[in-house]
Formats: sequence, C-alpha cells, structure tokens
Amino acid sequence: MTAMDMFKRVPVREQEPQVRATNFEEVCLGYNKEEAEAEAQRCLTCKRPFCVEGCPVSINIPGFIARVKEGDVAGAYKIISESSSLPAICGRVCPQETQCEGKCVRGIKGDAVSIGKLERYVADTAKEMGIKPEVTVEKNGKKVAVIGSGPAGLTCAGDLAKLGYDVTIFEALHKAGGVLVYGIPEFRLPKDAVVEKEIENVKALGVKIELDCVIGKSTTVDALLKEEGFDAVFIGSGAGLPRFMHIPGEQSLGVFSANEYLTRSNLMQAFKDDSRTPIMRARKAVIVGGGNVAMDAARTALRLGAETHIVYRRSEEELPARREEVEHAKQEGIIFDLLTNPVEIHADENGWVKSITCVRMELGEPDASGRRSPVVIPGSEFEIECDAVIMSLGTSPNPLISSTTEGLDINRRQCIIADEETGKTTKEAVYAGGDAVTGAATVILAMGAGKAAAKGIHEYLSNL
Repeated sequence: MTAMDMFKRVPVREQEPQVRATNFEEVCLGYNKEEAEAEAQRCLTCKRPFCVEGCPVSINIPGFIARVKEGDVAGAYKIISESSSLPAICGRVCPQETQCEGKCVRGIKGDAVSIGKLERYVADTAKEMGIKPEVTVEKNGKKVAVIGSGPAGLTCAGDLAKLGYDVTIFEALHKAGGVLVYGIPEFRLPKDAVVEKEIENVKALGVKIELDCVIGKSTTVDALLKEEGFDAVFIGSGAGLPRFMHIPGEQSLGVFSANEYLTRSNLMQAFKDDSRTPIMRARKAVIVGGGNVAMDAARTALRLGAETHIVYRRSEEELPARREEVEHAKQEGIIFDLLTNPVEIHADENGWVKSITCVRMELGEPDASGRRSPVVIPGSEFEIECDAVIMSLGTSPNPLISSTTEGLDINRRQCIIADEETGKTTKEAVYAGGDAVTGAATVILAMGAGKAAAKGIHEYLSNL
C-alpha cells in the first residue's frame, strides 16, 4: 500500500443498484480477507484513540484492528466481544460516520478508517470459523428479568450473563430480536444469516428467551419481582407506537405507518411469494419522513414494484438518515421531494388513496434543536398521484408496561424516566434503557444503554 493509498479507504463491494433494486438480498457484500487486512493497515493505532470515545459501547477499536492486520480473526473477535454482544449487527447498521469513524484521526486529511466494515468482517468470519463468545464466570445465584429482545435487551442480558447472572428475556413477539427483526429490512440486515446467529451467541452465554410474553398482560413487572423470584428487572421494550400527522384523509385505505409496513415485510417476510401475510404492492408510493426508517420503507416499496417518492419538509442537508442510506436510495432510483410537506390525502369513491396534496417549504430560523424551521411558501400547493402513503414520523413507547407497574414514572412523551449512567428508574430494582427511555434512536445507542444498565444492576445487586 502506497502513502497515497493510506488516505483513501478500501472500497467495499456492493450489489449494483439496478440489480439490488429488484431483490431483497443484502446490498453490501463486505470485505474479504485481503481487503480487510489492507484497510486495517490504515489504522494509526493512536495513543489516545478518539474512535473509542465515539463508540457508545467502548469497543477497543485499535486493539481489534491490530489483530486484523495480523490475520488473527479469533483474537479480534475476542476483543470486540468484551464490549459488544452484537458485532455483526453493529457492523451493518451502526451510524459509524457520526460516532467512531467520525472521530478517526485519518478522517482529518482523508477517509476515516472503515471501522464498521472491519467489525462486520471480524464477526462474519468468526461465525464461519465457528468461534463463539466465551463465559468463564460461575453463576452467582441471582436472577434478572429482561423485557424485550431488541438491541438494548440483548446487550444487557449478554453482559449480565458474563457476570454470572441467571438471565431470562421476555419477548412479546413470536421471534426474538425486536426492531432488528421487525424494523430493519433484509437487504440491510439479513435475519437468518446475521440476527439469528447473534441471538444464538447470546443464548450460548446461558441467557433464556421466553417468546409470546407481553409484559403488562401475560405478567407484570411487579409479579416478576414479587412472585417469580427475580432480583432485578431491565425494561428494554423499545418504542413501537407510530405517530401520524392528523391531516385530512389520513384514515384512507392505503395509508400505513412505516412500522406496520416494515413489520409485514421484515418479520412476516411478506415480500416472499409464499408468505401468508399480505402486503400492498403499490404502483406509486409516497413515504413521509427523512430518517433511516423512511429510507427503509421507501427502499422496500421500491423492491415491491412501486415508483417511490420520499417527501420531507426540510432540505437534504437536514435529512436525519445515514448518508449511506440516502445515497443507496438515490442510486436505486427513489425520488426525493425535499422542502415539501403533505397537507391532505385524497381518496377515491371506494376509500382508497388516489393522491396527496403537498406544499412547498423554505427554511426559516433555527428551531429548539438547532435545525432551521421549515416555513410554508404561500400558494405553493401541488398534488402527487399515488395509491399508498407510508408515514415515517417517529415512534413512542407503548404505555402498557408503565401503566401496569406501580411506582414507575414516565415523562410527557410516555418514556420511562431512568438515570442515563445506570439505567435506574424510580422503582426499586427496576432499570430501563434504549428507546423505552429516549424514544426512537439508533441500535448502537440502545446497546450502550443496555450496557450501562447491566453495570448499574450489577452494582445494585452486589451491594444487597
């Protein structure tokens, strides 16, 4: 590798856009051995690794990359596993560009080291080699219940199992994985090849998973503590309650939440010809929103045969989705109607969506979050013909758990109030983290919260 090569990252192989837009196979093909080792050579092994400071689960990034340089995948996987229970998942869906890679010194005068793709390479190769995470700590005789098998719950459960706790995860759905299985499409995160294998690794640590168990109905947090012998409970139930715009016509047939649309496709595999779950194959779909979920819904609709538009009220610069997902969507032919906001949905005589009226926007003064507020341009109304509208406006936690748990305080957004550093809630022996506390966020932030809560639970139970 020449000195000039050190400034540019090794390109990652992908399906061609015109090919992948017609299938649900994984878009990114990842690094092979030669590519990974070449990319690893670009790491400077900084004495003060800012990349680690940018990682919500504090992976020893220079340490594992050094092992990749040496061709020691087993050693690299061991280092990653000390901090992360889900490396194959994080390597695919974590927003590295704003976290570890965003802090990489290489990125000052060139391309940041492709940390995420290297993590994925290590995890995938370790799986092919049959390498599993190791547990050497004996059981300590204490039981912890984890509610939800998404990234927060899996991380908390895995860390507690490594500390010797008897951990049981309670999952409301018929399949473990939470948002990893119902929210993220197959072409970004393969379910059988990646998610299920990562869950098997967590189970290999001794974690038990009970499916079809809705906390608040099947049992309660209070019952877990008082009747079922658990010493502590972690709530990582996510935020699956969708939001809508409440505009005229929103009750029309053909209007969906992105959550429902993606759950049908991802969890129930409705995109397959032999699936028993129906899904609308629109001719022209409008997705309202600009986050990662909006990109996922749009790219799913495209693969199901629709001409697909993303309608977002701010400019491209303010799009909250990952840059990689935006670029992939553009490459695949998705149309971006930016600085545009829906105001009414129109239906035909049978109640089905036929069009959506939008207005043009311009950016005014910054709002409370620091982003410039969009302002309607008078007289700018126009219509987009469509037969499906998918709302991707964010989600909030389902209040079922908080409403059936005595002494558990929530805020006005229905989020559980918990300490950021420990996950401790207002109820004794109950901890919480992830989207149930913050509202909808990223997989890696949920994992960071699960990790912090595991530490908080361990400190609490160690002092009893």
